[in-house]
Amino acid sequence: MQHQVVQSLLVALLAILVRWCVSLCKYSGAGKGPMFGDYEAQRHWMEITYNLPVQEWYNQTARNDLQYWGLDYPPLTAYHSWICGYIANMINPNWVALKTSRGFESPSHKLFMRYTVLAADILFFFPVVFLMFMKNGQTKYAVSKNCILVLLYPGLILIDHGHFQYNCISLGFVLFAVLMIGKGRELWGSVFFVLALNYKQMELYHAFPFFFYLLGLCLRKQDQNGLLRLIKIGVTVLATFAVCWAPFLSNQDTALQVLHRLFPFSRGLYEDKVANVWCSLSVVFKLKTILTRDHLVLLCLASTVLMCLPSSLNLLFKPSFLRFKYSLINCSLVFFLFSFQVHEKSILIAAVIVNLFSVRLPFWNLWFTIISTFSMLPLLLKDGLLIPYIATTILYIIICRSTTPVFVLPSDDYKPQRRLQKLTFYLSMFGVISLTALSVFAVPPPKLPDFFPVLVSVFSCSHFLLFLVYFHIRQFQCKDAETVDVSHTPYTQLKKKQ
Repeated sequence: MQHQVVQSLLVALLAILVRWCVSLCKYSGAGKGPMFGDYEAQRHWMEITYNLPVQEWYNQTARNDLQYWGLDYPPLTAYHSWICGYIANMINPNWVALKTSRGFESPSHKLFMRYTVLAADILFFFPVVFLMFMKNGQTKYAVSKNCILVLLYPGLILIDHGHFQYNCISLGFVLFAVLMIGKGRELWGSVFFVLALNYKQMELYHAFPFFFYLLGLCLRKQDQNGLLRLIKIGVTVLATFAVCWAPFLSNQDTALQVLHRLFPFSRGLYEDKVANVWCSLSVVFKLKTILTRDHLVLLCLASTVLMCLPSSLNLLFKPSFLRFKYSLINCSLVFFLFSFQVHEKSILIAAVIVNLFSVRLPFWNLWFTIISTFSMLPLLLKDGLLIPYIATTILYIIICRSTTPVFVLPSDDYKPQRRLQKLTFYLSMFGVISLTALSVFAVPPPKLPDFFPVLVSVFSCSHFLLFLVYFHIRQFQCKDAETVDVSHTPYTQLKKKQ
């Protein structure tokens, strides 16, 4: 046990070191006024929540201009911003002074902001990763191997500690929810998922699997126990929402304004050049020139629900924890590919669940990790994060290849499949390297300034569609009697069992 603790500490220290190295680089919008970037957005939310009453946080007032990084995340993000703003004011009031602190930048403030992300990561993300893999019967090497492959995912590190966001909090809550449900504690799982949803509304990407899995469990008990279980879950969800929203529920208009800010349908179909279906289709024809905004919203809604149904219904009628994990990947990928107002950073929501399969499906985890990080290349280049992008990706590949047999299949019968697997992967990597080099060094055609970002998006989207098909196949091939924990059992062992 003592050796396992020491090894886990070394893993955590390595993960912290990598994060700290990335945090020394530039952040979103550094020195680029008047709007700057996500770094300034987070600082501004600290300013607003600390200086203004709750009723003004989401409202347009003389002291709160919503056109300047207005708060558009759920209440838990606002409360977190208030805590950070309170601490910032104690250190240096100029950092969060109302209005006069706009665009504030200094080395000491950057250090403070970076520390807030690192603290959030260590408090919310690190513990649940270790808890998910520290189970009876697991060797200390197996625990360390699983944890390091989740904690060193380049995409999350680059966005949170480079670009600057706090995705580690909502993703940590989701992993806690998955952990609790895996232990049979559905009520606690419901609480943690509601907390995730109330930190970032994009966690709706995971809503279908949670709903249909819990409903499926209740329906399997075709008696009063099943109904009672369902009522308990419903009450728990409503109570958790009520606690999170309590300061806003005293006034109906205030609550409705928060909802309006959380779902701004007035914005475009997608943000920048995101690697989803709608952005890729824009190469052929522009949907927004054919359909009205309302029709686009309906198209996205219908497409997303329709594409989520196979995975969700399979989970409803055959609920198992393994299917639940696959469904989390499938539904989050569907939301990323087909929903309205998608950000390139939203791919992290699917990636964090894929990372749980780092030992179970090492090849697909590595491939997904590389492509999901690469899909954010235009954003990373804009932020000046090319070097950390390359460094963290190479580090992940080295660790993954040295700890898991990425291309190993269970018998000689699979040699042709292995060759095809390798060929496909290396061709994909050639595309990643080529497009990265072109994006950095080549000059786009004058009439097509977004030529390379669009190529990156289309290339990545084609991969995500392939991943979507593959993980659906994995979900539908799950055997009802299969009780193996996918997070801990190597691919070769599971293949032999099947």
